[in-house]
Order: sequence, then C-alpha cells, then structure tokens
Amino acid sequence: MQELKLIGPFSQLLTLDGLPGKGPVGDDKLEVITDAGILVKGNILETGKFKALLALHYNSLESLEEIDTPAVAMPGLIDAHTHICWAGSRAGDYAMRLAGKTYMDIARAGGGIWSTVTKTREAPSEDLTELTVMRAEQMLQRGVTTIEVKSGYGLDIPNELKMLECIRQADQKADADLIATCLAAHIKPRDFNGSALEYLQWIVRELLPLVKEKNLSRRIDIYIDEGAFTAEDAKYYLGEAKKLGFKVVVHADQFSRGGVGVAVELGAMSADHLEASTDEEIKLLAKSNVIAVALPGASLGLGVNYAPARKLLDAGATLAIASDWNPGSAPMGNLITAAAILGINEKLTMAEILAGITCRAATALGLTDRGILRPGMQGDFITFPCSDYREILYNQGSMNPDTVWRKGKRVVG
Repeated sequence: MQELKLIGPFSQLLTLDGLPGKGPVGDDKLEVITDAGILVKGNILETGKFKALLALHYNSLESLEEIDTPAVAMPGLIDAHTHICWAGSRAGDYAMRLAGKTYMDIARAGGGIWSTVTKTREAPSEDLTELTVMRAEQMLQRGVTTIEVKSGYGLDIPNELKMLECIRQADQKADADLIATCLAAHIKPRDFNGSALEYLQWIVRELLPLVKEKNLSRRIDIYIDEGAFTAEDAKYYLGEAKKLGFKVVVHADQFSRGGVGVAVELGAMSADHLEASTDEEIKLLAKSNVIAVALPGASLGLGVNYAPARKLLDAGATLAIASDWNPGSAPMGNLITAAAILGINEKLTMAEILAGITCRAATALGLTDRGILRPGMQGDFITFPCSDYREILYNQGSMNPDTVWRKGKRVVG
C-alpha cells in the first residue's frame, strides 16, 4: 500500500511543467518553486510551498520525509535510447578508433556490432539479465528512473527472444523502469543466408508475431544506414510492424542521410542519431510529430559531429537527448554528462537540455505519466545536493543525485 507522504522542504522544485512541446525554450519558462514540497501517494497529488502543504494535510499524512539540507528536486531522468543488454567488451574497438580506424574499418576487422552479437549469443540468460540489472542500477544512481532498452545483439529468433526476455526479467529486478524495444533489424547477421530484405521478411514472419504474442515489446526499431538497411527495405519492415500493432522508431542519419524521410513517412515515434541530417531533414522533422533524439554519447565515442540540436529546435522540432549507452560507439552511459556536453557545443539553454532528458524524452517513448512534476503524474523524482538548479548541468555529471524516488518511494539515498 502506498502511503500519503509529504516530502520537503526543497530549496527549489523544478517541475518542468508548462513547457512548449516543440521548438526552443528559454530558461525563463522553467517553473521553479522555492521552499517547496511534494505530496505523493504513489503518484503526485500536489506540489507547492512545503509549509502550506504541511498545514493543509498534517492530520491526514501517514509519513513525513523532512529534507534538512539544501536540495533541488526535479523529475526523474528518462533515457529514451540505450543498448544496455549486452555481453562482452569492445575496448579493442575503441583502441583501434583512437589509432585512426573508422567504424567500417573496425567492423571489417572483426569488431563492431557482430563481435557483441557473438558474445551476447554465448551469454547465459541469467548472466545477461544480471548485466542489464547492473547497468540499470548504475543509471538509477545517476538519476535515470526510466530507461529504454533495445535488443539487437541476438539477430536470430532464439537470441532476440532471449534478449527481450532478459530485459523483461531485468525490469522486474531493477528499481528503474525498463522499456523494451525490439531491434532485430540492427544489421543483417553474417550467418543469415540471404539478402537484407529476405532477413527482414524472415523477422516479420517468424519473430515479430512471437514478440507480440509474448508481449515482450511494443516498439520496433531499425537501423537505416550504410552497412545496415536501406530506406526502401526499412519502409517494408516498418510498414509490416505497424500492421501488427507495433509502434516504430528509426536509427536515422548517423553516417548517411535517408532515415529521417522514412521516419516521417511512416509516422515513427522518433528518429534517433541525426548526425548526418541536413536542413532538408531538419525541416521534415519540424513539420512532423516525429521526435528528434540526439545521441551525443555516440558523437563522443566516435569522434564525429553532434546532431544539429540548435537548428532542430529553432526550426520547431521536438528534441530529446539520450545516452545511447552501448559497448561500441557510446560506452560512457552517463546521460547528464552527455546532455551537458551537447548543450555547450550546440548552445542549448538549460531548459532545453533538462526538457530533453525529462518531459520531451517521455514524449519520445509515448509516456504521458512522467517527466513532469504535477498532480496525477507518477512520483518519480530526484534531488541534487545544491540550492540552485543551474549547478546540475554546470557540474556536467560530476554531481550525482543524493536521493532518487520511484512511485513515491525512496530507492536511492
């Protein structure tokens, strides 16, 4: 049973409420409540001045959590794009990258995605589940309360199902909320005897009905790029996935253009990466409801340019920011650090960065019950040991939350 609980007072409560869904956001649009409290019973019942809430609800409270040190509270972070279910290491790939080898060079030399596929296939389900839980708990310690997790290192029927089952098991064990996405269309596996289109047809015929039947994921992703799948093949695949009732998302424009057009045409929830996007793709995204998801961790890991975040916002697009934590191109996995670095390079306001890892990230996942602190929302929030919210991004991830709350229950601190 959930308790009626009042938590506070907080030096500042950053609600992220009332922000526009699309386009640029100035810091003056942020709602900041000082000397604030949060009344919860699983979900948020009320926010406001702590003393006023205490006086109003004192006789009905079942629990009072008093905060006696400076603290800034804000919504729990939402990471809308990760690959944290994997086995093995790609440290060798990173060493090759530092020595000047390209992503494609490394793949041809036996590294890249296929090396992770091999290790992940070999890993027992129990080990893979525990690795996923471990990474989810690391993210929770950094304030991430909702984590999207992709498959895509199985690339055959039994191993894709194994990955999705492990993600479900990890969701039951971890304190963070894990949202599974089926990325069986990551690359065409080397051991598949047929074309890329034939592989997708096989996945549509043999895998996706099982994913739906077992309720392992409601989301389907595909990687459109050189060395992965073409735009035409992706249109077929995503169209078939939608017929089966799945929501669709796209790895788009990481190294070459073409993915954004597919995402917009097929009505994808989001187009993720966008490092190669031009003004043409920016206009397409701005005119659509497809969420642009920037992945600065991949830009850092690969040493390439960032997604054109400033241009996307100024054109009127919705920008979310995710870590892309994976063993190859984005091994850091620290959402706040990645977002802060993107912000300084793309000249994003603090409001735009914070919205990108909370409320706008929730939109990218189709979640309407989190990312904002207001009545009716899930009681997921975090506190930082400071009295000014600007310190959070200023410290670029070196300041971790001192408490993390999920559904009104303290799970860290």
